[in-house]
Amino acid sequence: MLISPAFAQAGGGADGGMFVQLMPLLLIFVVFWFFLIRPQQKKAKEHREMVSNVRRGDQVVTGGGMFGKVTKVIDENTVQVELAENVRVKVISSTLTDVLSKGAPVSGGGGGGKSDDDSDGGKDNAANDGEAPAKKSLFSFGSKK
Repeated sequence: MLISPAFAQAGGGADGGMFVQLMPLLLIFVVFWFFLIRPQQKKAKEHREMVSNVRRGDQVVTGGGMFGKVTKVIDENTVQVELAENVRVKVISSTLTDVLSKGAPVSGGGGGGKSDDDSDGGKDNAANDGEAPAKKSLFSFGSKK
Protein backbone atom coordinates (compact mmCIF):
# COMPACT_ATOMS: atom_id res chain seq x y z
CA MET A 1 0.00 0.00 0.00
CA LEU A 2 1.42 3.34 -1.05
CA ILE A 3 -0.81 5.65 1.02
CA SER A 4 -0.68 5.30 4.74
CA PRO A 5 -3.98 5.08 6.66
CA ALA A 6 -3.17 8.36 8.49
CA PHE A 7 -3.37 10.38 5.26
CA ALA A 8 -6.45 8.56 4.00
CA GLN A 9 -8.61 9.55 6.98
CA ALA A 10 -10.77 12.67 6.89
CA GLY A 11 -9.34 15.65 8.73
CA GLY A 12 -11.03 16.44 12.00
CA GLY A 13 -12.06 19.92 13.14
CA ALA A 14 -13.12 21.24 9.74
CA ASP A 15 -16.33 22.62 11.26
CA GLY A 16 -16.19 26.42 11.60
CA GLY A 17 -12.85 26.57 9.81
CA MET A 18 -13.75 29.62 7.73
CA PHE A 19 -14.93 31.57 10.77
CA VAL A 20 -11.80 30.68 12.76
CA GLN A 21 -9.60 31.80 9.89
CA LEU A 22 -11.39 35.15 9.51
CA MET A 23 -11.51 35.87 13.25
CA PRO A 24 -7.99 37.39 13.48
CA LEU A 25 -8.67 39.64 10.49
CA LEU A 26 -11.95 40.82 12.01
CA LEU A 27 -10.25 41.44 15.32
CA ILE A 28 -7.52 43.50 13.63
CA PHE A 29 -10.16 45.56 11.78
CA VAL A 30 -12.07 46.25 15.02
CA VAL A 31 -8.87 47.36 16.77
CA PHE A 32 -7.96 49.66 13.85
CA TRP A 33 -11.48 51.08 13.82
CA PHE A 34 -11.51 52.01 17.52
CA PHE A 35 -7.91 53.19 17.83
CA LEU A 36 -7.20 54.79 14.43
CA ILE A 37 -10.14 55.36 12.11
CA ARG A 38 -12.82 56.53 14.56
CA PRO A 39 -10.65 59.10 16.42
CA GLN A 40 -9.36 60.49 13.12
CA GLN A 41 -12.92 60.91 11.80
CA LYS A 42 -13.91 62.62 15.05
CA LYS A 43 -10.95 65.01 14.83
CA ALA A 44 -11.73 65.83 11.18
CA LYS A 45 -15.37 66.54 12.07
CA GLU A 46 -14.31 68.88 14.91
CA HIS A 47 -11.93 70.70 12.53
CA ARG A 48 -14.69 71.15 9.92
CA GLU A 49 -17.01 72.56 12.61
CA MET A 50 -14.27 74.88 13.91
CA VAL A 51 -13.56 76.21 10.41
CA SER A 52 -17.23 76.71 9.60
CA ASN A 53 -17.73 78.68 12.85
CA VAL A 54 -14.83 81.12 12.28
CA ARG A 55 -16.02 84.70 12.30
CA ARG A 56 -14.67 88.24 12.33
CA GLY A 57 -12.46 89.05 15.29
CA ASP A 58 -11.30 85.48 15.96
CA GLN A 59 -7.60 84.95 16.66
CA VAL A 60 -6.40 82.10 14.43
CA VAL A 61 -3.27 80.14 13.54
CA THR A 62 -2.71 79.35 9.87
CA GLY A 63 -1.21 76.16 8.49
CA GLY A 64 2.11 77.97 8.07
CA GLY A 65 2.18 78.80 11.77
CA MET A 66 1.28 82.48 11.47
CA PHE A 67 -0.94 84.13 14.05
CA GLY A 68 -3.56 86.59 12.91
CA LYS A 69 -7.02 88.02 13.37
CA VAL A 70 -9.87 87.27 11.01
CA THR A 71 -10.99 90.59 9.57
CA LYS A 72 -13.42 89.33 6.95
CA VAL A 73 -15.14 86.07 6.06
CA ILE A 74 -15.19 86.24 2.27
CA ASP A 75 -17.08 83.01 1.65
CA GLU A 76 -17.30 79.56 3.19
CA ASN A 77 -13.87 78.60 1.82
CA THR A 78 -11.92 81.85 2.17
CA VAL A 79 -11.22 84.28 5.01
CA GLN A 80 -9.14 87.43 5.23
CA VAL A 81 -6.60 87.36 8.07
CA GLU A 82 -4.70 90.37 9.38
CA LEU A 83 -1.19 89.22 10.29
CA ALA A 84 0.15 92.65 11.29
CA GLU A 85 -1.12 96.19 11.13
CA ASN A 86 -2.31 96.82 7.55
CA VAL A 87 -1.04 93.40 6.39
CA ARG A 88 -4.01 91.32 5.30
CA VAL A 89 -3.93 88.03 3.43
CA LYS A 90 -6.60 85.76 2.02
CA VAL A 91 -6.42 82.28 3.48
CA ILE A 92 -8.28 79.11 2.55
CA SER A 93 -10.39 78.25 5.59
CA SER A 94 -9.38 74.60 5.71
CA THR A 95 -5.75 75.61 6.28
CA LEU A 96 -6.61 77.24 9.61
CA THR A 97 -5.19 74.92 12.22
CA ASP A 98 -6.55 76.49 15.39
CA VAL A 99 -8.83 79.22 16.71
CA LEU A 100 -7.09 80.66 19.75
CA SER A 101 -9.74 83.04 21.03
CA LYS A 102 -13.24 83.71 19.96
CA GLY A 103 -13.86 87.39 19.50
CA ALA A 104 -17.06 89.33 19.25
CA PRO A 105 -17.85 90.51 15.74
CA VAL A 106 -15.86 93.65 15.06
CA SER A 107 -17.89 96.76 14.39
CA GLY A 108 -16.40 99.67 12.54
CA GLY A 109 -12.66 100.28 12.58
CA GLY A 110 -11.27 97.49 14.68
CA GLY A 111 -11.26 96.01 18.09
CA GLY A 112 -11.37 92.40 18.81
CA GLY A 113 -12.30 89.79 21.23
CA LYS A 114 -11.52 90.69 24.79
CA SER A 115 -9.95 88.12 27.00
CA ASP A 116 -10.48 87.88 30.74
CA ASP A 117 -6.98 89.15 31.47
CA ASP A 118 -7.29 92.51 29.65
CA SER A 119 -5.66 94.95 32.04
CA ASP A 120 -6.04 98.06 29.92
CA GLY A 121 -9.63 98.71 30.94
CA GLY A 122 -11.15 97.45 27.70
CA LYS A 123 -9.11 99.68 25.36
CA ASP A 124 -8.50 98.41 21.85
CA ASN A 125 -5.30 96.40 21.65
CA ALA A 126 -5.50 95.60 17.90
CA ALA A 127 -2.11 97.15 17.12
CA ASN A 128 -0.35 94.83 19.54
CA ASP A 129 -1.91 91.53 18.54
CA GLY A 130 0.77 88.84 18.71
CA GLU A 131 3.33 91.32 20.09
CA ALA A 132 4.39 92.47 23.51
CA PRO A 133 2.72 95.70 24.63
CA ALA A 134 4.80 98.83 24.16
CA LYS A 135 4.62 99.84 27.81
CA LYS A 136 4.33 97.36 30.68
CA SER A 137 3.55 97.93 34.28
CA LEU A 138 6.29 97.35 36.81
CA PHE A 139 4.04 94.89 38.64
CA SER A 140 2.94 92.66 35.78
CA PHE A 141 4.33 89.16 36.12
CA GLY A 142 3.94 86.20 33.81
CA SER A 143 3.11 86.13 30.16
CA LYS A 144 -0.06 87.21 28.45
CA LYS A 145 -1.99 84.38 26.84
